[in-house]
Amino acid sequence: MTATFDMRLIQRGARLRRSPFFEATLKYGAQRYTVYNHMFLPTCYGDLEAEYWKLLNDVTVWDVSVERQVEISGPDAFTFTNMLTPRDLTKCAVGQGKYVIITAEDGGIINDPVLLRLGENHFWLALADSDVLLWAKGVALNSGLDVKICEPDVSPMQVQGPRSQEVVARLFGDDIRDLRYYWFLEKQIDGIPVIVTRTGWTGEVGYELYLRDGSRGVDLWERVMEAGREFGIGPTGPSDIRRIEAGILNYGIDMTLDTNPFEVGLGWQVNLEQEADFIGRTALERIKAEGPRRLLAGVEIDGEPLDLNMTRWPVHLDGSEVGFITSAIYSPRLEKNIGYAMVPADMAELGIRLTVTVADGDVRGAAVIPKPFIDPEKEIPKS
Repeated sequence: MTATFDMRLIQRGARLRRSPFFEATLKYGAQRYTVYNHMFLPTCYGDLEAEYWKLLNDVTVWDVSVERQVEISGPDAFTFTNMLTPRDLTKCAVGQGKYVIITAEDGGIINDPVLLRLGENHFWLALADSDVLLWAKGVALNSGLDVKICEPDVSPMQVQGPRSQEVVARLFGDDIRDLRYYWFLEKQIDGIPVIVTRTGWTGEVGYELYLRDGSRGVDLWERVMEAGREFGIGPTGPSDIRRIEAGILNYGIDMTLDTNPFEVGLGWQVNLEQEADFIGRTALERIKAEGPRRLLAGVEIDGEPLDLNMTRWPVHLDGSEVGFITSAIYSPRLEKNIGYAMVPADMAELGIRLTVTVADGDVRGAAVIPKPFIDPEKEIPKS
């Protein structure tokens, strides 16, 4: 197998983990990688805009093993997991998933995983880029709760796009077509055990295949590619264009430990009416009562197409710096530069004009506009 990318450019020694799909990503031409959750994440196989249109029009496959799992089991697993998140898990059935946030004692966001409930007292958390395994073990240490916390042999890949259902049904059977948004089924193909979820990080119709045997990664990848060949399947990395259009946040920049759910539009995740206690409850009650002092606003930035920002871009109002751009990029179908700006709450009102200093010191006008920028009711991924 001929590698198309010299991993020595970003790796020294064996400290960074390679996914079960890693050799397949090399074979199919991955050209760029980043490090995410101490693992290699392929980010590009060619032209990023071409990959975006492939996602919108056909079907794509993406190695997301970097969504490292935390498994929580044991007699008190429900009580413990419900304590980690402000979302009320009594409303999550076995066989169902939920997008959740994990909060610190001051209300800051530690992570925003997809949670799967495999049993009454059995959960997986598919993580964004932060060390929740260590956090969970620390919380459990003196909790008095009987739980087992570990990282299981589970590695997800995403199959996304309008033709993804055809591909996944060909692999696992037509009952996949009835799978509801954020629910899952246990499946097997040629002895390869997987859990198929109706989830994804794209805003498109999509599925994630949670491989439960790391020795079969290349086998599963090849079967997905074969099943998708007639539907135009292609490998991609994460589409920042599509996720920003959809209003999807990227942990580590759009939200961090220094932000709380109400600031970034995730207040709906905070169920203060539930009887159970959770970490950060007192702080979140206070923040809700007082109202957030700043907000993550949607913005449209004037001028020529922008590439994804590599740093926080300063935002000004009337000559004073008031905030920063977290993520911004050019949307080919909207023909606009769109993104998110963290600004004081009174400057997040629709129509407010700002200025943004983008790459190379170029100063652009910008306006606060509604987000998500496309499909605010999530009709596409639910269809």
